[in-house]
Amino acid sequence: MTSQTREFTPLDRLILNLDRGIRTLFGRPQTTARPNPAGDLPESELDDRQRRLVAGLMRVDHTGEVCAQALYQGQSLTARDPQVRAALEQSALEENDHLLWCDERLQELHGHTSYLNPFWYTASLGIGIVAGLAGDDWSLGFLAETEYQVIRHLESHLQRLPQQDSRSRTILLQMM
Repeated sequence: MTSQTREFTPLDRLILNLDRGIRTLFGRPQTTARPNPAGDLPESELDDRQRRLVAGLMRVDHTGEVCAQALYQGQSLTARDPQVRAALEQSALEENDHLLWCDERLQELHGHTSYLNPFWYTASLGIGIVAGLAGDDWSLGFLAETEYQVIRHLESHLQRLPQQDSRSRTILLQMM
């Protein structure tokens, strides 16, 4: 039996999710390897005020991706249907691309991630577990509403970005 077809025990899933959490907060999470959509775009001229604004927006977006990871992980830990669990795990993997892109952009801007990410991760993990315990249908509805709110949030950030910052704009548009 290969690891891709193996049925994981609850303890296996717990250990895998601990590893994912540690990678989310302190390492390099597993991604789908999609390239950064801003990779080939030139850097824009930003003054110090604009750079700090963009770094602040990207820090918030990075934290949002940390929270998304925790929500998906909490929901997948408590999902009853293996297909729902697999869909949540695949979504988390895709969201890791966003996490990585935000981190890369923060580094380019000489910014940093939020010092409160461990707190936000833990709180979001708890919310994801509660959502999952409410049942798969409720969990998926919660997920749909969360994604809707994220799109609204990203739209507001797109409006606040300096017009010439095509790198950040491209990343946020891809995330949407």
